[in-house]
Amino acid sequence: MSQYRDLLPIAMEAVRRAAEAMRHQSPGKLTVKGDRDVASELDYAIERDVRAFLAAETPEIGFLGEEEGPTGSAEMRWTLDPIDGTANFLRGLPMCAVSLALVDRDEAVLGVIELPFLGSRFTAAKADGAYANGREIRASSTSHLNDAIVAIGDYAVGPDAEARNRLRLALTAQLAAEVQRVRMTGSAALDLAWLAEGKLDAALTLSNHAWDMAAGVVIAREAGAAVIDQEGAAHDVRSAVTLAIAPSLTEAVLAVYRQAASEVEVRE
Repeated sequence: MSQYRDLLPIAMEAVRRAAEAMRHQSPGKLTVKGDRDVASELDYAIERDVRAFLAAETPEIGFLGEEEGPTGSAEMRWTLDPIDGTANFLRGLPMCAVSLALVDRDEAVLGVIELPFLGSRFTAAKADGAYANGREIRASSTSHLNDAIVAIGDYAVGPDAEARNRLRLALTAQLAAEVQRVRMTGSAALDLAWLAEGKLDAALTLSNHAWDMAAGVVIAREAGAAVIDQEGAAHDVRSAVTLAIAPSLTEAVLAVYRQAASEVEVRE
């Protein structure tokens, strides 16, 4: 049994509180965080509520929130994205999530993702499997790229967005030429959860903010997916990118990524 499993009920209650707030409260005022990047008043309210709840339940564990940063221990900390997919949430699009992970040093070891408007909750603890609404889930068995449905993370905004998007656009073009379909949902947590459930065959995000990725990484990994960096090494919180792939497609998708990266390098 996973040594982290005993913390799942606490994490699930924290996420339940956040999801209820998303379902029943309005976004409130918006705060501009940067070029084409905003946070809602509700993002901050959820993060503060979950931070306080977890501090009371697990005072020995630190906390990292997307909106207001770290408190407490840095060795083991809860890591929260209060609303993953804020842009979708603000427009009433249901592809948004609460994403809460436990990170032990550099490794995601427990994750809970709830999709409040789609009726799904995904959970996993290291060495204990991955579940959707209590049902064990596995990554897909798709083995050919031309049968694969692949999600790619949002294009970059903010400083150096044009430079950072060169690889994203090249990767999109490579995928469009080889896979069945390319999808961009606007929520990294949702992408990873659906990969774990077998709805997607790969979820490729060319960044690695812990609050976005950590919960989905442990859920995908416990569902049998490969979760690697751009070198094909095991992913952790220090990785530059997050490539989560159905096991039979790992080498093929990694080859597509490397081809796109090499094309960008040649152009530059």
